[in-house]
Amino acid sequence: MPKPHLLARRAWWRKLGNNRLHRLWTAVSREFNGLVELLEISPPLTSQVLQRIEMMEQHIILPIKAAWIAILLRPATYTWLGEQATSLEVPTIYAYTLIWTYVALSVLAGILILFLRRLPPAVSEGTVFAVTLIDGIFLGVLTVATGGYNSPLYWIFLGLIVRTAVNVPRATSQLLLNLTISSCFVLAGIIDSFVAQTLPAEYRPVVDLYADKPGESILLRLVLLLLMTLCCYAIQVLMERHRQAMEEAREFAMREGQLRSAGRLAAEFAHQIKNPLAIINTAAFSLQRGVRENRSDTLEQVRMIQEEVERADRIITQVMGYAQLSEGHVEKLNVVEELDLAIGRVFPPAAHYPFQVHRSFRGSFPPLLMLRRHVSETFINVLQNAREAMDTRGGNIYVEAQCREDQSIEVSIRDDGPGIAPEKLGRIFEAYYTTKEKGSGLGLATVKHNVEIYGGRVRVESELGKGARFILLFPAKTLMKLAQTNG
Repeated sequence: MPKPHLLARRAWWRKLGNNRLHRLWTAVSREFNGLVELLEISPPLTSQVLQRIEMMEQHIILPIKAAWIAILLRPATYTWLGEQATSLEVPTIYAYTLIWTYVALSVLAGILILFLRRLPPAVSEGTVFAVTLIDGIFLGVLTVATGGYNSPLYWIFLGLIVRTAVNVPRATSQLLLNLTISSCFVLAGIIDSFVAQTLPAEYRPVVDLYADKPGESILLRLVLLLLMTLCCYAIQVLMERHRQAMEEAREFAMREGQLRSAGRLAAEFAHQIKNPLAIINTAAFSLQRGVRENRSDTLEQVRMIQEEVERADRIITQVMGYAQLSEGHVEKLNVVEELDLAIGRVFPPAAHYPFQVHRSFRGSFPPLLMLRRHVSETFINVLQNAREAMDTRGGNIYVEAQCREDQSIEVSIRDDGPGIAPEKLGRIFEAYYTTKEKGSGLGLATVKHNVEIYGGRVRVESELGKGARFILLFPAKTLMKLAQTNG
């Protein structure tokens, strides 16, 4: 029986080995995830996809397809294809049926593409995917009839891959379709090689798989197909990264310009109001000193003037805080991180609030280009409003975020508190309107202002006894929205 110190040493070595494997696996996983993230393409807008389809299919592919069909139906080509089917011991009627089926499907797809703008986006994208797949399969069949791996139609496969990269920008669909097209060429070559073994050599030339180094040209063609697939995708990734960088740069410039303009306006407003108030305050102080020994009601009036001046000054200070248009810089913010930080500040673990905060953040999110203070105060004000509306016995608060199809970000904060009365629902975003004893009336007004200054929207849904739900919509593509509006 091994001694205890030997058993302990073996256990230590096993633990060390497991730790090393774990670290190695963690490092490999991290590098792999980093590579996937680097090569990932964000889902394009539907309008961009339709624009690309219209440019490629209507203006380039349709004329080429018409010429291609005319060549197929030319009597000499039509007869030759029938002869090739016969040489492959395939009934001629099957070959002609395949050709006419392909022509009919191509004509139907062409009609749909001509009326692209009148169709639902899903139908347009599905049509392009299906017709490209049909072209790849039909091209594979023709490859069998025209020499397999030696077929001159091989170069059309490369063109199909480029076409797919333009028409199908969604990453998974693009890679899947291009790999399928490449597989059609591979399968056509394999079928051609096997069929050739059963036919007399004088019928047609085929690839001799048993000649000296027969696989070099075949391997070169397969590698070229794979490289074309990967290069098209990589170029699209680079172009998408460049486009995103340019859009973000324009967004930064535009939003900082908006903030500077609004800040100058607010500063000018404050300057114009504070100057006369300072003069009134000085005059009131002098008047108070001059009439100190006169009647008390005069002193009371002076005191009231001073109080009103101080009150007006406080209001201006609050309005400036509400506007939040002082100096600052637009930053690229992660909406999930900002929500987590706001939840941590409103519901710190040490406070032991009797509330359950449920998070639901679905999908990936584009960056928010905003002042960090605007985002932070917006989330904190809504969360504080939900916390204060809840009963002290506890409850649930649901924080959800999702990226919509137009790349805008929707944040929903819902509580199961008492809700908001219908007569108050329309006024809760008004400045200085409050239902709380010590409320300033600027919390939700600040939320509305901080969202709308970037082109976003805020709305509330509530019923008495069923809680309230605040929905914040942040546009991530303001420039694109403005362009569509102007267009």
